[in-house]
Amino acid sequence: MNPSSRSIQEKKTNIEVEFRSIFSKSRYDELASFLNRNAKSLGEDDKDVYFFIFPDKLLKVVNNVSKKTAKVVLKLTKIGQGSAFEEIEVPISPADIGNAVRIFTFLGCDNIMRSFQQRHNYLYKGVELALKYSDHWGYHLELEIVINDSQKKEEAEAKISIVAEELGVHLMSNQELKEFTDKAEADYKKNGGNL
Repeated sequence: MNPSSRSIQEKKTNIEVEFRSIFSKSRYDELASFLNRNAKSLGEDDKDVYFFIFPDKLLKVVNNVSKKTAKVVLKLTKIGQGSAFEEIEVPISPADIGNAVRIFTFLGCDNIMRSFQQRHNYLYKGVELALKYSDHWGYHLELEIVINDSQKKEEAEAKISIVAEELGVHLMSNQELKEFTDKAEADYKKNGGNL
């Protein structure tokens, strides 16, 4: 094995264990009020995201508007195919977002969505929470724990479930996520949203 391939294989694995919940504007406001009083605020995290959707993966070009940073992210599992997503991130300059989008578009992905997400991040009882609004998802919450060993997945899922129950939010099942994302993608295409 040559040294460069060894270093690629030895890179730290980040696995996001994440769940989502969708709710009304009034429930969003209630959660924001509760989290502002009881959780550690990690600040605003608004993002303008280009999603390149593959049958079994998700590639994103992310412009983090709030932090004035950008990155390319590859999720090795698509939403609706389990709660654990190995994720590879590459930081890029915000000035390179347009070129990154062009590169991935020219590679032939024809299922592309763009979405602006208003979001505020919190840390509550060891779970990262992103309270969000976007045109495609509406008002929703992402609950996440990042692990580096797949053996810790069940423990992370249990911790997230406890927090979700305390917050009174329904965690979407894989089937609900698949149906929701399939409909969102179809609606986006029907409305002429592809790049």
